[in-house]
Amino acid sequence: MLTRIKDLATKLAPRLIEIRRHIHAHPELSGQEYQTSAFVAGVLSSSGLHVEEGIGKTGVIGTLQNNGPDERILAIRTDMDALPIQERTGLEYASRSEGVMHACGHDVHTTVGLGTAMVLSQMAEELGGKVRFLFQPAEEIAQGANWMVKDGAMKNVSGVLGVHVFPSIPAGSIGVRYGALTAAADDLEIIIIGESGHGARPHEAIDAIWIASQVITGLQQAISRTQNPLRPVVLSIGKISGGRAPNIIADQVQLLGTVRSLHPETRTQLPNWIENIVANVCHSYGARYQVNYRQGVPSVQNDYAMTQLLQSSAEEAWSSDRVQVLPEPSLGAEDFSVYLEHAPGSMFRLGVGYKDRIINHPLHHPEFEVDESAIITGVVTMAYAAYKYYL
Repeated sequence: MLTRIKDLATKLAPRLIEIRRHIHAHPELSGQEYQTSAFVAGVLSSSGLHVEEGIGKTGVIGTLQNNGPDERILAIRTDMDALPIQERTGLEYASRSEGVMHACGHDVHTTVGLGTAMVLSQMAEELGGKVRFLFQPAEEIAQGANWMVKDGAMKNVSGVLGVHVFPSIPAGSIGVRYGALTAAADDLEIIIIGESGHGARPHEAIDAIWIASQVITGLQQAISRTQNPLRPVVLSIGKISGGRAPNIIADQVQLLGTVRSLHPETRTQLPNWIENIVANVCHSYGARYQVNYRQGVPSVQNDYAMTQLLQSSAEEAWSSDRVQVLPEPSLGAEDFSVYLEHAPGSMFRLGVGYKDRIINHPLHHPEFEVDESAIITGVVTMAYAAYKYYL
């Protein structure tokens, strides 16, 4: 069966590269994936899958029907949205949309999902159960998975697989990770409220900008001295807004940031921990404050059995020396974790780095490129894992 899967994928390779380049040239931002969704739906329909559009706003579900005895449903999830980045690769098929780019590899993910559907559709009778392909919008704003689940994408699903490109390992390689793969990502807003005054007489005012700087410093210092270093926390303030003029003491400052953590126990403690530090600083200088902490997506926690399935499938397909068990998680976030609240699953890393290049630009970089030979690696791995799931 593995030989057949490889043969089918190899024959499809030129078409899959065409698909990937088409999607790459026509990127769409989160929640605006109208052309991409229509294109995906067309490919799925032409491959004989049952297609549902408008799932999770702009998402697509393709179901590969099967009359096998196994009533379980395996879901395969890929994402479709792009980033607000101006592409600088100079490729012939570079983005035609000003300021929008597939800089996180979702064009590859979508192509792997379509390729897997195209391969499995030609061997549907050999599958033991149904496969549901989830083409998700809005991963970059961590909303699409929730939209899809709300519209029933995970109903009766017994397992779920996902893929994410990884430029740090070469094309042709697969990375698997047991347990935590990515971090939980939460949103933080801190508002410092002081009292305005003349810039020449700061002692008559309560300087919200200066106090905000103390809050930022205090938070960063406290992480290194009050948080368990074996349970990492990253808190980054990405935006500061405040002040009206150079000679006026600011009476209000807004801080916006992101908080990343790997362990659920640590995550539950963070809102109170942050507020206590902000309160102590503000009270020391007579300021008031507001802390708004919004939990985003949880950490991706790969299921052991599903990760074993991916590892064994990849090792049988490509040999063990091309499969890495990743020693460390990422503090990036992925809303694939939302699906894992409804069924056990695992996401693997697909190597897309060029072996002969000194520099492979990272994700979210305007010059990010992928070695397209990785597409077949991803398709074969995913398709074979789907087949083995029902054995």
